[in-house]
Amino acid sequence: MSNRASGKYAKAISDRSGMEFPYKEMVREWNGSFVHVSEFEPKHPQLEPKPHTADPQGLSNARPARTETSVPNLLPLNPFSATASSAVIRVNEPNHGRSAGDTVRFRDSTNVGGINATVINKAAGYIIAADATDSTNYYTFTSDATASITEKGGGGFASAGPVTVSP
Repeated sequence: MSNRASGKYAKAISDRSGMEFPYKEMVREWNGSFVHVSEFEPKHPQLEPKPHTADPQGLSNARPARTETSVPNLLPLNPFSATASSAVIRVNEPNHGRSAGDTVRFRDSTNVGGINATVINKAAGYIIAADATDSTNYYTFTSDATASITEKGGGGFASAGPVTVSP
């Protein structure tokens, strides 16, 4: 048998309110107070704050911002327009953003108006001029050869871009 009474009829006084309650309904709080279950208050979380580490300042494996390299723009189907007995070729490149005086190199073009593809695809490129009717979508350049017929062409894989392209 145990040495203590079961406390079946025992009463206790709450440390918080001073009221009498059955002994079996009493609990001890975190601060040592003996209170009734209806008066129990758990320990506030701010009394023992969690350790806070410093905010991170840098990234591991950080890379500096870089400037995108220029790349050729794919031109629409048959972007070149040549006029018979003229060396001026009109180029269709929607929203090109180029200015008069820029040097543009064409790649993968086919023959246009009797001008050989190697002339249009010249490695040194061509200095362009603004188109008189629509400078947003068109510009012109003077090729090294004169067109023998009026024709629209250039193929479906022609591209326009800077003279040198970074890898």
